[in-house]
Amino acid sequence: MKNLTLRNITTACQGTYHGDEALLDREVSDVVIDSRKVEKDALFVAIDGERFNAHQFIPDTIEKGALCVVSHEDLGETDFPYILVESTGQALLDIAKLYRDSFDIKVVGITGSVGKTSTKEMIASVVSQKYRVHKNQGNLNNEWGLPLTIFGMDESHQVAVLEMGVNHFGEMRRLSSVASPDICVITNIGIAHLEFFKTREGILQEKSQMIQDMKAGGSILLNGDDDLLSQMGPVKGVTPSFFGLGENCAFRAKNIKTMGLAGTSCTIFLPDGSSFDCVIPLPGAHMVSNALAGAAVGFSLGLTPEEIKAGIENLPSMPGRNNIIKTDRIIILDDCYNANPISMKAAIDVLDMAVGRKVAILGNMGELGDNAQELHREVGEYAAAHNIDLVCGISGFAKDLAEAAGKGASTKALWFETKADFLAAMNDIIKDGDNVLVKASHGVALSEVVEELAKF
Repeated sequence: MKNLTLRNITTACQGTYHGDEALLDREVSDVVIDSRKVEKDALFVAIDGERFNAHQFIPDTIEKGALCVVSHEDLGETDFPYILVESTGQALLDIAKLYRDSFDIKVVGITGSVGKTSTKEMIASVVSQKYRVHKNQGNLNNEWGLPLTIFGMDESHQVAVLEMGVNHFGEMRRLSSVASPDICVITNIGIAHLEFFKTREGILQEKSQMIQDMKAGGSILLNGDDDLLSQMGPVKGVTPSFFGLGENCAFRAKNIKTMGLAGTSCTIFLPDGSSFDCVIPLPGAHMVSNALAGAAVGFSLGLTPEEIKAGIENLPSMPGRNNIIKTDRIIILDDCYNANPISMKAAIDVLDMAVGRKVAILGNMGELGDNAQELHREVGEYAAAHNIDLVCGISGFAKDLAEAAGKGASTKALWFETKADFLAAMNDIIKDGDNVLVKASHGVALSEVVEELAKF
């Protein structure tokens, strides 16, 4: 891997090298934290998990051909090289920074409370019309996932689209200092992770820290429809550009027409006066905002309106995220990867577009702090107010969600303590012609429900 010699790695993570000095100028073939993925000449970074000590797997990694190990435990005299560091987690970030800085590549950094991954996919789809793009797989966006994503870059890539997710103060700078973005995109400031950030202003404070690590000459692109983001002024001498529906937005959408679960059509206007009509192939009003973010990044990177339009219209769907699955009997809106109150309501809006009976299978939403019960009730009331025929709550505070939904005049609600309870009753609940939304926080793991519905 470019520039990743054992000598440079040791310097980057301020470690102490133990082993044969003749190996110091050897480059590693990969950087891994999962011992099962070690191949010849890889660097194994021993990061302990909640339930295991990664250092116990070091002998196995050496047997598989690892060139070197990064450890926060003094391993004493060994017959293999290792780098002793204070924190292997920080070392992983330091090594990723060394590797990222080895490339002359444009980096788009994305953060926000809701829609980071779908926005990342939209931006990558647009930018790939002109450039070779590297991006996070899934949502590998935290202090382990971002470095692993960066290690996937090679010299053929021209643009990296990097999603960064945080849920505690101080995390963003650790990520953004590694990513060093040229373009900073913030999707919105919602109420996800209120358990840790307490207020939306706290969320804004942390998310906007990404801009502090923006490279000179960079661009700031913000959702102008967000009440907090729209008030942001210049940062580091750079005036933000806004995307959205309001008059304050340089990148705007008009003539928005829903096509139900088939998507949304609109006209997108760019700052140079050009415009184009397009069809966003995934449903939901929030996808218009994602398309505008994609247009803003594409414009900043010199794409033509035709290239931006092609990127928007060729956006692929992703399992677990606004993914439409059609079977012979039902239509499934698979949005089960994660959830918070804003994304729950957005998904209900999409389901409301469907023709036929509308069923929402909604699980518990995590990390909502002291207001968790009230916020679940709000979502239940929202479902009842938006023509959802049946709400099935699964686990945790989703019981409060279901109870609130059931108070609606035309909404029936059911409660299931576990996913297994729902699956046991599913065939008696779901009917031919149903439109079924599946959504919950990641921990509820409703992907199994989607898999069973797909067999219905």
